[in-house]
Amino acid sequence: MATELGLALAERGHVVHFVTEDAPFRLKGFHENVFAHYVSAVAYPLFRTPPYSLSLAAKICEVAEEHEIDLWHAHYAIPNAAAAIFAREMLPPDRRFCLVTTLHGTDITLVGSDPSFHRVTRYAMLKSCAVTAVSDWLRRETEREFALERAIHVIPNFVDQDKFVPNPNQKCPFAREDEKVIMHISNFRPVKRVTDVVRVFKRILDRVPARLIMVGEGPERLSAVGVAKQLGITDKITCLGNYENIEYLLPAADLVIQPSEHESFGLVPLEAMSCETPVIGTRSGGIAEVVEHGVTGYLCEVGDIEAMVHCALEVLLDPAKARTMGRSARQRAIERFSKEKIVAEYEAMYTQSLENHRRVLACQDSPHW
Repeated sequence: MATELGLALAERGHVVHFVTEDAPFRLKGFHENVFAHYVSAVAYPLFRTPPYSLSLAAKICEVAEEHEIDLWHAHYAIPNAAAAIFAREMLPPDRRFCLVTTLHGTDITLVGSDPSFHRVTRYAMLKSCAVTAVSDWLRRETEREFALERAIHVIPNFVDQDKFVPNPNQKCPFAREDEKVIMHISNFRPVKRVTDVVRVFKRILDRVPARLIMVGEGPERLSAVGVAKQLGITDKITCLGNYENIEYLLPAADLVIQPSEHESFGLVPLEAMSCETPVIGTRSGGIAEVVEHGVTGYLCEVGDIEAMVHCALEVLLDPAKARTMGRSARQRAIERFSKEKIVAEYEAMYTQSLENHRRVLACQDSPHW
């Protein structure tokens, strides 16, 4: 999302600099107004692990000074916002950039809530000029966990409705003509509950010829394969591993299942909705702000296999209902989460944050400060 936001801002005339460890896969090729800078962590025998955060801070400072950066947008509170704060302090007072930090989820719910990082995460948010969260659920979780005495702006993720488009003629090369295509896309962490996907799929197979396409890599992939072996359905499952261009996969799916314990937003469901593909998610976290139950998809309780099977069969056995739900899903995606709408919200927040930041700098230059 950081890459897509940067590219969208560049299209609107802003000059955008990325600082990252590796080249984002969506940043391939030439893009006008876009520049990329890469962090090289120094390996030194004194350190057990290379001090990446310090190298990141040094690179941010270097880029900010050389290119006179006005605003820095850090995605994730740690290490990125923390490194940006360090970088800002190394700059001359009159060249210190405005810092915006976006919380995406794991920086709050997993890493940031760990006692080892709690203070750093809170400090990074307090020292940012503005803090945004990708869902109202994440905003509430952050306020509860960190007791912040500052506002958190909710700006959701967006979808490029011109890239994620429905294609009724798109066929899945891994499935037979008579098979329904069920899809799951994630990083296969425990929170994604990928074994629930396999168990739901087994129950679907009892009623409908189908193929499960699992996209992604992660620690729970082997667990999913193990459950599939126990249920005797490995021949009905195709694991693609990491696949960059999911906009070519989603239109071929009849149903996307994302049974996560919680999602801070739910980008995969949104991209599926833009492709007119019905989604089954869980009534937990920010996904409930994306999927409208019974209209653009279904929301079930976490771990409720029975309910997920029931909802899946409702659309798989009723093509007319699936089409209606898919059209409603795309309409909601465009009306609520279009690229133009969300990027404009970021621009308005940037403008206000910069005005406040410059006012503070002017006060600091005053002899009465």
